[in-house]
Amino acid sequence: MKTCFVARRKLKSRHWLDRQQRDPFVRESQKEGYRSRAAYKLSEIDQKDRLIVSGGTVLDLGAAPGGWSQYATKKVGVEGKVFAVDLLPIVPIDGVVFIQGDIGDDAFYCELELRLKNQPVGLVLSDMAPNLTGIKTADQANSLVLARLALSVALKSLGPNGRFVVKVFEGEGTADFRRELASSFGKVVVRKPQASRLDSAEYYLLASRPTEKC
Repeated sequence: MKTCFVARRKLKSRHWLDRQQRDPFVRESQKEGYRSRAAYKLSEIDQKDRLIVSGGTVLDLGAAPGGWSQYATKKVGVEGKVFAVDLLPIVPIDGVVFIQGDIGDDAFYCELELRLKNQPVGLVLSDMAPNLTGIKTADQANSLVLARLALSVALKSLGPNGRFVVKVFEGEGTADFRRELASSFGKVVVRKPQASRLDSAEYYLLASRPTEKC
């Protein structure tokens, strides 16, 4: 039994390495210096929806290893600010303020308020994912827990015209969560970037408040 288990693990590792080597987004991220291929997920959504503005303030939740923060800080420029948050430490990124902590803890909010100095956030990003167990229903439920935590942070920190991007996994409860977003923001659209693998149940919800017409 143990021999079969080890063999299966080796086979999975080989398949993972093969997929990484064939993945054009992995190759491109290595060439451009991004820490993860996930940077291209944000890049595609940003190009489509014009999320990140020069001089803006961005809050990146679950930021490790830092690919989304790298992309965001390039877009906001020297006049903008990017705050990255994660439970895990991150190798410093120029132009990014890192906060290590749990977004579910009160201590995190205190730290965030000190760093923001009452400045409203224009965009909250959440690419957070749970530690995957391989049990689809459990992984999907855990992802919704994180999504709701991210929503709580977004509602507390976003300015009047702020926008929110959050990763979810398709399954039971996602429709309810989408309705929660619509209730809080007004407009919600689904985004599935090309860099998000086809065999993955993940997709992104972009929530924004309708712009008032004069």
